[in-house]
Amino acid sequence: MNQVMAEIEPVLLTPGELDPSALMPVIGRCLSSGADYVDVFLQHTVSESWMLEDSEVKQGLHNVSAGAAVHLVQGVRSGFAYTENIVLPAIENAASLASGMLQSGSSQALVSIDTVEHLSVYPHHQTVMQAADAQKIALLKAVDRYARKLDPHVIQVSAALSLNYEHMYLLNSVGVCAADVRPLIRLDVTVSLLDDHRREQGHSAIGGRYDLSEFLMTQPAKHLAFEAVRLAQHGFEARPAPAGLMPVVLGSGWPGILLHEAIGHGLEGDFNRRGSSAFSNKIGQRVATDHCTVVDDATLSCQRGSLAVDDEGVVGQETVLIEAGFLKGYILDRTNARLMGMQSTSNGRRESYAFPPLPRMTNTFLRNGNEAPEDIIASVEHGVYCTNFSGGQVDITSGKFVFSANEAFLIEGGKVTQPIKNLTLMGDGPSVLTQVSMIGNDWALDSGIGVCGKAGQSIPVGVGQPTIKIDEIVVGGTQIVSDERN
Repeated sequence: MNQVMAEIEPVLLTPGELDPSALMPVIGRCLSSGADYVDVFLQHTVSESWMLEDSEVKQGLHNVSAGAAVHLVQGVRSGFAYTENIVLPAIENAASLASGMLQSGSSQALVSIDTVEHLSVYPHHQTVMQAADAQKIALLKAVDRYARKLDPHVIQVSAALSLNYEHMYLLNSVGVCAADVRPLIRLDVTVSLLDDHRREQGHSAIGGRYDLSEFLMTQPAKHLAFEAVRLAQHGFEARPAPAGLMPVVLGSGWPGILLHEAIGHGLEGDFNRRGSSAFSNKIGQRVATDHCTVVDDATLSCQRGSLAVDDEGVVGQETVLIEAGFLKGYILDRTNARLMGMQSTSNGRRESYAFPPLPRMTNTFLRNGNEAPEDIIASVEHGVYCTNFSGGQVDITSGKFVFSANEAFLIEGGKVTQPIKNLTLMGDGPSVLTQVSMIGNDWALDSGIGVCGKAGQSIPVGVGQPTIKIDEIVVGGTQIVSDERN
């Protein structure tokens, strides 16, 4: 038995006196009911959350959740049921309910089960959450103290620390037994400044899949307080953003969220199998300039979107989606991969045991280029430079998007000049890919804050990119740019 399995079985199975071998007949009966594929997914999660407001810790919550789910697939139909009790009778009842959602069909054979071995891409030992409560409280108070020292106009500081420690265990009808222990940490800081009756707010955060003691050693409090205050100050200094069609430079790291939303979702297998994506039936075709290579990689060490093994027992991997402008593949779970005659790309993910798996991104990014960021900016006579986004809306089918930047600047004569605010970017993902003309050599991932929503499920993800130049995109602002400047 491997180390991960040895740690998981006592946590998940012992309390309910559940023997893994007892799950095999459950899977066998589901196959005899006409299912093409069956998995039994078990999960146990310990979570904590701490909240500081008005220089005092106002909240400290501790929660434990556990449950099991049975997922069946028959052609394009599926059956799903879950229970909050990891005991055999409850799991058998869930299997019966899920089987009842399918049509009668031919029986599939049950194959022998093998344990999946995988590389460790994050720590999985029990010390992940075992720092003393006093250390967690001290971290939050340090954020508050540093932020208030940075600017006398700070009137409010809030800081939130969240910790999760998840055990997962899966058996399925294609012979896979997989297990994983997944840590997840995130620290958020929001600062409000008041000056001459004007109020501005800044937010910063950091996170990932690593040990809390290691996280504390990085001393994130000063950095996060500085970033939150700096973004709030940006609002006081900024003038109205221009509006019109113009070149835009996107900074490295978090601006990759635009790629994730406007392009990444359009590459997910379910949309492409149904033909509802702008990228459907385009594998092998050019969909971007030859500067663009887009990757989804679950194996990056300790990153927020990383998975040693996905929620269907497929070992995490790197998947090249677009290579030098040509579409190479899609983001696939087991079900959509089978229906499309392809292989899973280790992207079968679920929010928890209470949800069925879907094809979802892990860490999705644009690969590094060769241009110096300053050369990219110097190539723009009149445009904007966006370094941070606060949110947006995307139509996944078409890729059309509207994104709001909370940190942006004018580019005038090839130089970054005036800070600007109230800026939006509007367009569609497939068209944007054809407008990328320069890619920087400063590739970076986001700071570990991505949360992706789809079909009512929220999961942690990573995004990233180097600095890039988009030759032409619609910029929404309040200052109209004359034709002479475009």
